[in-house]
Amino acid sequence: MPDKKEFTVKDRRTFAKGDEETEIKEEKAETPKEDAKTEEPEKTAEPDKAAEPDKDAEPEKDAEDFQMPQINFATFIFSLNSSVLMHLGVIDDPATGKTVKNLPIAKQTIDILVMLEEKTQGNLTEDEAKMLKNILYDLRMIYVKEKG
Repeated sequence: MPDKKEFTVKDRRTFAKGDEETEIKEEKAETPKEDAKTEEPEKTAEPDKAAEPDKDAEPEKDAEDFQMPQINFATFIFSLNSSVLMHLGVIDDPATGKTVKNLPIAKQTIDILVMLEEKTQGNLTEDEAKMLKNILYDLRMIYVKEKG
């Protein structure tokens, strides 16, 4: 069995906890020694500056404060509903802030919701089935009105 050599791994990332920053402690691990002749000496050069985050830049507060909703069938359907409403011109595009109509994409997404209704028939709770049915009805009515 080959000899084992001990090496040290140091994670230099910092994590904010409240106002104080803490570093991850060094961890030691053992690995089999490959070949004593080809072993490279430990590098002590400075770490790559590009790999380190800019400590002067402020972290994105919106990303830290925003908590994603739980993923379930209802949130998925509401996401598709929002997409259809945006393509029907009912709500503004969140990326641009402008109202854009794209009826073919709206129809395609409505068709996706219809397919989901058919494929999940008998597998949804009563509330989920009613929600999907009502959303589809509303979206179809808006689509017909916009199509004119």
